[in-house]
Amino acid sequence: MSMPIHGAAPQKIVLPGVRCTLAVASGKGGVGKSTVAVNLAVALRRKGQRVGLLDADIYGPSVPMMLGLGTVDPRTTRFPLEKFGMKVMSMGFLVPPERAVIWRGPMVHKAVAQFLSDIDWGELDYLVIDLPPGTGDAQLTLTQSAPLTGAVIVTTPQDVSLIDARKGLRMFQEVRVPVLGIVENMSYFVCPKCGERSEIFRHGGGKRCAEEIGVPFLGAIPIDPAVAVQGDLGVPIVESHPDSEVAKIYDQLAERVYAAAQEVHAQQSPLPSL
Repeated sequence: MSMPIHGAAPQKIVLPGVRCTLAVASGKGGVGKSTVAVNLAVALRRKGQRVGLLDADIYGPSVPMMLGLGTVDPRTTRFPLEKFGMKVMSMGFLVPPERAVIWRGPMVHKAVAQFLSDIDWGELDYLVIDLPPGTGDAQLTLTQSAPLTGAVIVTTPQDVSLIDARKGLRMFQEVRVPVLGIVENMSYFVCPKCGERSEIFRHGGGKRCAEEIGVPFLGAIPIDPAVAVQGDLGVPIVESHPDSEVAKIYDQLAERVYAAAQEVHAQQSPLPSL
């Protein structure tokens, strides 16, 4: 059952230099959403696109660690920062990892709105926004105020994750943001020694969920320990091992996301070719 969204929608933020704005979202935490967002952004950049990455998870920013960045002095630093050829902004640049951000929803919305509107993102082909997990007030306000071209939903194969993925998808439907598709992360594991494939968390749930709801299935990303290692080292797998199997899967994901965004964006202005 879909509940109506009450109250006036926040005013839309205008980003005149950004051609396509993508939200990477999940109905729950722990599905690797930020890992997908970071590697998708890097994959788009490696294809010649001008890319920005906004970490909108105010309470638990993880993008700085995944890109090898830390806190900076805002009085002497010009934002956004740059890493791997991308423009990047995160609350993690302003607050040390050991310090908790204890804010109510309106403060979170204000901070992200400032990250979007008060920072000079310049000319971008893609601004990838790593949304906080869930479907609460902060997420709803962000989806209503950010000028989103479309959303990518990240899930894992388990039923509990798929239930929450459906909730996230319905949130975007309520605010009339096109869902570009579903990504199934941690889909399977291939033993590096024997090559045997194991479906640790089951498999195929993301594709079935996409078919049931009528949105594209963008791909299945396997479990690869190197992805976590590279995230901790601050060099995403797509950047550090571009010829690896999982990096190639992210390249395919980038191509599918581009195609889906181009279809949505076609009536406004064509996107640059990959």
